[in-house]
Amino acid sequence: MTLDAFQARLGHRFANSGLLAEALTHRSFGQPNNERFEFLGDSILNCVMSMALFARFEQLREGELSRVRASLVRQDALYRIALELDLGDALRLGEGELKSGGARRPSILADALEAVFAAVFLDAGFDVAQSVINRLYVPLLAEVDPRRPSKDPKTVLQEWLQARKVALPTYSMVQALGEAHAQEFEVACEVPRFGVRTLGRGPSRRVAEQQSAELALAELRNK
Repeated sequence: MTLDAFQARLGHRFANSGLLAEALTHRSFGQPNNERFEFLGDSILNCVMSMALFARFEQLREGELSRVRASLVRQDALYRIALELDLGDALRLGEGELKSGGARRPSILADALEAVFAAVFLDAGFDVAQSVINRLYVPLLAEVDPRRPSKDPKTVLQEWLQARKVALPTYSMVQALGEAHAQEFEVACEVPRFGVRTLGRGPSRRVAEQQSAELALAELRNK
């Protein structure tokens, strides 16, 4: 996808297209890349979502607002929006990352979307960045129901599949990384019926399973 095409999908025409190019450049491609932009974009997104929730839910307490915001800024939410934008088609990736499917990897897409938010802010200021983010988040904000008890991702995925009479997902350990005292586990979640396979990571197998379920659900919702 060209930068022009991506700008049309994003809904912002850059005065400085170099900012967008940098935001869409993964570190595997070279320098400069979007790592610093991710840092800034994360802060901007949190601020915009805080303002949106503060205005929308006047009765919610601080802790409840924080819980809802966390659900909107986590990786799977960003991944859903990135898929809608076909952001992966606009990314610049190194050859190895490209061959290994980096253009569809949730972590890469989520980070790149944060970087794009930063690029919009640097190009046109906070008000424009806020407008772009709020527009992209309309579907996710519409789903927010603070009264609904939070369910863990594995439960939500199971219910989503059961409602469609689809077999439950399978989880399998891919690898354990690091030393015994500080291991990180990688677990795959597979839904063969839809050709979905996602990888989650965490300090325990349970946490990794939850993350892989969360990513699978995000992908399924965008199919």
